[in-house]
Amino acid sequence: MQKDYQRLTTIEIPVGDIPVGGTNPIRIQSMTNTFTMDTEATVAQAIRLFDAGCDYVRITAQGPKEASNLKAIKEELHLRGYTKPLIADIHYSPKAAEIAAAVVEKVRINPGNYIGPHMGKITYTDKEYREELEIIYDHIKPLLEICRQYGTALRIGSNHGSLSKRILSRYGDTPEGMVASAIEFIEICEDLDFDHIVLSMKSSNPRIMIEANRLLAMTMLKRGKVYPVHLGVTEAGDGEDGRIKSAAGIGALLAEGIGDTIRVSLTEEPEAEIPVASILKEMTSVFPLNPLAFGLKNYRYENFQKEKFVSNEIHEIGGMNPPLVIGQTSSADIVILSDLPFRTHQIHTQSFPSHLEIARLQEELPIVIHSDHPRELIALRAAVIHLRNQGMNQPIIIKRSSYEAKPEKFITESAAVMGPAFQEGLGQAIWLENPKLKPEQLVNISFSILQSVKARISRTEYIACPSCGRTLFNIQPTLRSIKERTSHLKGLTIAVMGCIVNGPGEMAGADYGYVGAGRGKITLYKGHAPVKRNIPEEMAVDELIDLIRQNGDWIEP
Repeated sequence: MQKDYQRLTTIEIPVGDIPVGGTNPIRIQSMTNTFTMDTEATVAQAIRLFDAGCDYVRITAQGPKEASNLKAIKEELHLRGYTKPLIADIHYSPKAAEIAAAVVEKVRINPGNYIGPHMGKITYTDKEYREELEIIYDHIKPLLEICRQYGTALRIGSNHGSLSKRILSRYGDTPEGMVASAIEFIEICEDLDFDHIVLSMKSSNPRIMIEANRLLAMTMLKRGKVYPVHLGVTEAGDGEDGRIKSAAGIGALLAEGIGDTIRVSLTEEPEAEIPVASILKEMTSVFPLNPLAFGLKNYRYENFQKEKFVSNEIHEIGGMNPPLVIGQTSSADIVILSDLPFRTHQIHTQSFPSHLEIARLQEELPIVIHSDHPRELIALRAAVIHLRNQGMNQPIIIKRSSYEAKPEKFITESAAVMGPAFQEGLGQAIWLENPKLKPEQLVNISFSILQSVKARISRTEYIACPSCGRTLFNIQPTLRSIKERTSHLKGLTIAVMGCIVNGPGEMAGADYGYVGAGRGKITLYKGHAPVKRNIPEEMAVDELIDLIRQNGDWIEP
């Protein structure tokens, strides 16, 4: 008999004394947002993160000076009894990576910028393409020698929006490009007999992040060597929206067995990330299950985004309409007084969706698939596929019931199940039910879930990084201020980014960008073009509003 479906089988990689991958638990990590040269502040924050439940703490090392100070940080942590692994976050500086690799337990590099930026170049001949790979080979070889000497692991982290010009010339800014970028580095590492590697595919868009990680899993399986995978949605933002966006991306992949270590990136104090990550980790104790038990015979990572359910339209649900929100408040699309304003078929997902009484369904009624368990994502997929295979084209209302009294846990679990379901187009309406929360909360959460996976845009979208030691302005109150003044601009996407290292690239899709440019200085972007540079921080929010006005996107609240 087929055993319950487990995580994607990856090789075990030592990271200090807390290995990742293989049969090890999912590891939780976060990142400090202090200045790396401020040893005391960085140590204090790392201690708070370890005390909160972090397995690893990542620290930015933007240059050799900061990388050298990691030694003092690590020594002070050890003196205070904290010996869990540290990770150095590197961009643009191979020298910083080499210094850090002799100190910390893992080094993260971005293959898109490891050998520096490539300004202006758009096309590459095959010869130029190979020559750049040779340059990468020469630059990374010393790092791998140091990693081998000190037992240091390496994370190769591709980020959507910060791929190299060379990769962009061949693949574009796509999941395929993200995976190809990482595989190139893997091949170099393997050629140099180094395999203490962890991989990541990150994006601020959960849809891109999910697709890239699925493609990565399939690519590694075809190659025959599967490395541990780190999951995260970059620049998820803060508050409810940040938690929902992170849970939708990370939760979808954990349900499929992808993911050995996770980080929930919030524009808040980093300690706030750990409870959310812990909830997602706890959910893996109840999923994933064996997909064959649900009749999903072709359960492969690459299939899910293709499983779109095209329904008929009934009572304005389905068809070409965006997914509707059902609730007990006037802000919902469909208001529940005592029951639905029309008859429906209600189906409870069970262990075997083949038990669905499909024969008695009538085509003129919507179908409600009722989920009340965190592992229901796989069952939801199976139920929809069963219905489609039986020729049933009614719109599907996905209903999730819970008695969870803690809002953060309810939000995280709901987003981890409902986000992927609507990202894949499985449902035509969302219905959250929880007597412990106010009806207004449930409707707001529903709209946020749909927005997080681009299933329905109903408000302003924000891309905001969690900040790190590279951030030279106070990003948390700035984000709150920008939200207060622009939250009525439905359909607009505004990015608030801490620095120019990742900011301009990783705010892909933003209409406007607010990016740190130096201590207390801000550069404003229209799309990917910088239009106002070095604005004093205290004036920058007003300047952003003026820029939105000048481009005709402002609406009076």
